[in-house]
This record gives sequence, structure tokens and C-alpha cells, in this order.
Amino acid sequence: MRLSFPDLNILQPVIPEANSMSKQNEVVVSEVCDGALSADDLNQLAEMLDQAVAQGASIGFIPPFGHQQALAFWLKLIPAFTSGERRLLVARLNGKIIGTVQLAVSQPANGIHRADVNKLMVHPDARRLGIARSLMVAIELVARSAGKTLLVLDTISGGAAESLYTSLGYEISGRIPAYAMSTDGELEPTTVMYKIL
Repeated sequence: MRLSFPDLNILQPVIPEANSMSKQNEVVVSEVCDGALSADDLNQLAEMLDQAVAQGASIGFIPPFGHQQALAFWLKLIPAFTSGERRLLVARLNGKIIGTVQLAVSQPANGIHRADVNKLMVHPDARRLGIARSLMVAIELVARSAGKTLLVLDTISGGAAESLYTSLGYEISGRIPAYAMSTDGELEPTTVMYKIL
């Protein structure tokens, strides 16, 4: 499988796969400009969000949750993507969206140097392929291009995402107990992290 970032003007990292590097297995990470999401894109994003919540992802939603709620979430964000307040990256495999991450670049005057990384998610069928790491590398490039020098995010404490962020150079600022309700109704701690670019 090959990863490429055509809209981000960076080198194309390659993940080796048993002697086959076909175009058919190319994962392309790109920015969605001006909120230009087709109905099919919106449905794919909604399906991915719905599946992530169903599998217990701590991304702000709890059951009961379904496709209509997921679609409403994405539709609500289109104005922020269109205005540039938020930047949206998607990862596609064979044309299908399999991952996404957002960058909230609109900040108060005393925080114009920073941005918040939000809603990193990978479709459950595409996990463990390096997609989340590729999206995070790409979102840092977008942040730098927007003049940001500090990234901030939060994640469930002790989860796989915390390990990913640590491996990418994010530092732990602190932990907040009982911060968010899990999909099975338990209050879980969150870890606040940052990275100086």
C-alpha cells in the first residue's frame, strides 16, 4: 500500500506490502477545500463516524447513535470548513474515505499561534494500516502552512490514540478524571496533549 499527499506538497511516504505496490492500494490523504463535500463523501464520513461510535471510539458521541445523527454532525460543520475556521483532511483508499482529521484554526486573538486537532478517526475496517499516523503527519503540515506553532488535542487516557500521539512527539499537559462518558456509560479520564511545531 502506498500513501500519498498530493494536495499537501510533501514527499510520499511508502508502507511496503509484500512486493505489490499497485495504484489500486494507494491511500491518498488530501484536504477538502472550501467545504467541497459531495453527497457520497458526506455519507461515507457519516458511515465511518457511525461505525467508530458503534465500536466504542471516544469522539464525542454515545449510543443510541446512527447514520442520521452522524450525517447531521458533518452537515453542521460545512460552514466552518467553507469559511476556513476548520480544516478537514480525508484519507481515501480506492476512492473511499477511510479516515479523517480536523484542525480548528480559528482561535481568539491571544491564541492565533495555536490550533486544536479534532476528531481523528479511521474506519474500523482500515485500522492498523498507518492511516491515523499519516493523517496526523499531514495535519501538522497544514498547521504549519497556516502559521500555527502549537497544536493541542485531548484523548481518552491510556488508549491507543494516546500512544500514537506520544510517538509523534506530543507531550502530556495533564489528565482530567471523569471527563467524558464512554459508549458504555462509564466516565473516563482524558489526557490533554500538545506539540510545539
